[in-house]
Amino acid sequence: MARRYDTNDATDRATGLREAASAVRRGELVVLPTDTVYGIGADAFTSEAVADLLEAKGRGRNMPTPVLIGSPNTLHGLVTDFSELAWELVDAFWPGALTLVARHQPSLQWDLGDTRGTVAVRMPLHPVAIELLTEVGPMAVSSANLTGHPAPENCDAAQEMLGDSVSVYLDGGPTPGNVPSSIVDVTRPVPVLLREGAISPEELRKVVPDLEVAN
Repeated sequence: MARRYDTNDATDRATGLREAASAVRRGELVVLPTDTVYGIGADAFTSEAVADLLEAKGRGRNMPTPVLIGSPNTLHGLVTDFSELAWELVDAFWPGALTLVARHQPSLQWDLGDTRGTVAVRMPLHPVAIELLTEVGPMAVSSANLTGHPAPENCDAAQEMLGDSVSVYLDGGPTPGNVPSSIVDVTRPVPVLLREGAISPEELRKVVPDLEVAN
């Protein structure tokens, strides 16, 4: 039976975060608010949990799960060949609605799907998400919806779709925005905008003037 906690209530928030952290460590799924939409998350290094996440969404391995982190410093252990331009994007837009696709460290023991050696990573601008990520470390997180359905902007919508496949729901009220993050590929010499989202190409070009836009 799924448990749900109101993170706008101080007592419920403390209990919910503790229960969510325990669930993640047990390899279970949790739903958490972010600065874009609600996400469904699991321990990034527990392959079975990530597989359960994809199954709960009805999503194939051909759409690998992004990773959320609680601090830019975490990147040092996750990615390789991270350019100065990539760090400048981190400095300018994290925490926030910018996802960076980078090459992950070959030594990492994880299975996020068919990633071809890359990882899509982001630090969200949401206190509940940051607190959970700081406690448990990197999490595989995707929007908390069934594939083909709208991404949820509140906990009710997420729970209606995902039900008891999730152990703990952290209800932070409506999310601040419903626009997904912008995705930039930083594996190439010149960063490429793969998906325009909350951060416009014009804003990104203030940091990376040569930014390319994928067709």
